[in-house]
Amino acid sequence: MSRSENLPEGGEEVEIHLRWSDQDSLGHVNNARVVTLVEEARIRWSGRHGQSDLFPHGLVVASMNLDYLRPVYYTSSVMVRVGVQRIGTKSFVVRHIGSQDGTPVFDGSNVMVALSEDKLTPRALNENERSWLSERLFQTKEAAR
Repeated sequence: MSRSENLPEGGEEVEIHLRWSDQDSLGHVNNARVVTLVEEARIRWSGRHGQSDLFPHGLVVASMNLDYLRPVYYTSSVMVRVGVQRIGTKSFVVRHIGSQDGTPVFDGSNVMVALSEDKLTPRALNENERSWLSERLFQTKEAAR
């Protein structure tokens, strides 16, 4: 089974408009630009909720994984479903599933780590943050049934 057949349900859709400079000579979105699209979708998704008391000292990306399922073509936009895949003690995983014309084109995840006051040291997620993240969990297809 391919990864595109096992995608979770839910998440919030974020439309990302493509720029002319995103494309390569074949009319595809350059693979490095897809990383930028993922970042933009995550930032817009997290900023939608206006929770200034969450992650007061910031977050860092500790790890990134990105599977290119099909070429991303230079069109007007790409839709990215964003949600939380897993919540740990000091980190959480944000998943990003991009699609064009209803077809998945990339599937990625970022491990995000909450920072302490020194903006260098990881810290445990507090209850308010865990609650906020829990409300945004993706559901597996089995759990959604």
